[in-house]
Amino acid sequence: MKMIAVNKSASFEYFIEEKYEAGIVLDGNEVKSLRLGNVNMNDSFCFVVNGEAFVKNMHIAFYEKTDGFTSKNTRRDRKLLLHKNEIAKIVGKINRQGYTLVPLKLYFKDALIKMEVALCRGKHTFDKKQAIAARDVKRSVDRDIKNAGF
Repeated sequence: MKMIAVNKSASFEYFIEEKYEAGIVLDGNEVKSLRLGNVNMNDSFCFVVNGEAFVKNMHIAFYEKTDGFTSKNTRRDRKLLLHKNEIAKIVGKINRQGYTLVPLKLYFKDALIKMEVALCRGKHTFDKKQAIAARDVKRSVDRDIKNAGF
């Protein structure tokens, strides 16, 4: 499994509850661009319309060696391939319990490109401050251990 991109801000902004693996519908030039690692998932999010899941605002850079006639929007909506029962479960939780669907990772699984999406609950500002404080404490402990020579 070769990692293409990771949404680092998702774990800071949300509590991750459940993870799903989804396929993604892409064009040929987008696949070539992904093989070069030209993708940005920072502001992307997922939504469900008419029983179909989509990822919005994921930027896949234009592949340079493609002809000029296939120029498309680099931030277009891309369809996610999930089972119907997974989509029904996701829609139920999003509508009823205040969850949101967030893309976490984009990776190659054999010859296929997969996206890991997660049902998440949003963090409040005090939760984010606690996460920052815990990270700072961990860094200082690791620094002290390294300097002590253990």
